[in-house]
Amino acid sequence: MEQPKAEADQSAQLPGHDPVPQPDPKEGGDISNGEGKWGSFVMGSESETSEQSTPSRKGSITQKTVRWSPELVSESPTKVAETTMASTGSNPYVAPSPAQSSSSSFKDTMGSVRDVLGRWGKKVGEATKKAEDLAGNTWQHLKTGPSFADAALGRIAQGTKVLAEGGYEKIFRQTFETVPEEQLQNSFACYLSTSAGPVMGVLYLSSAKLAFCSDNPLSYKTGGQTEWSYYKVVIPLHQLKAVNPSTSRANPAEKFIQVISVDNHEFWYMGFLNYDSAVKLLQEALQACNL
Repeated sequence: MEQPKAEADQSAQLPGHDPVPQPDPKEGGDISNGEGKWGSFVMGSESETSEQSTPSRKGSITQKTVRWSPELVSESPTKVAETTMASTGSNPYVAPSPAQSSSSSFKDTMGSVRDVLGRWGKKVGEATKKAEDLAGNTWQHLKTGPSFADAALGRIAQGTKVLAEGGYEKIFRQTFETVPEEQLQNSFACYLSTSAGPVMGVLYLSSAKLAFCSDNPLSYKTGGQTEWSYYKVVIPLHQLKAVNPSTSRANPAEKFIQVISVDNHEFWYMGFLNYDSAVKLLQEALQACNL
């Protein structure tokens, strides 16, 4: 349920970003050739179809792989943001968006909830592993992020926001620029794969665009100031080149969707709650644009 735009949003000029890995051709579809400044950054990389390798969160860094650093698993979102910003490249699909910093009381509340969810997550994790066939994509979605508790908390917070705002349609129109006739067709809770690790958010498919926005802004230090930014990707449907499903060879439960733009920027999405449906709808949207 994403709304493409007639023209791609202007990109922010950021430091170089290590591309994310490409899907294994044997497992996926073929690829067709405090306070401070506010902003948002889109993570992406140019695709190179000559190299084919399935993304792995534990793989070593290569031109086409993403590494999940132990520091990012143990540190706060700020650490993830700082690492990501340090390796980000310019991208024409960046859409700026203001973000508000959280109050100390809110952070305290979130901390308490995380503690509870952390204890709950360990118990649920053990039980779920024994019955993963029942947990399915939900379990995979929650364990995709560096923290099971944060992932569970994020999904709860997102659900609350959807109810408070009156549905995904309103959130979509508040988050992205739209045209009157544009209609949201579907939305998918997932992660955007970046060089610093997965970023939780929602992927929207509209009659005009495919757009992703992180659930929360990430803070990072730059020039002595704290900045907050949402990760946003906006690709007009007419600029989509390919939508390729891919499965990790090492762990078949890890499934990805590679999205490639006509100018060969690629984005990797993972941890879908309903992977098969997402692949089907995204590929149908691509085919409809090519008619």
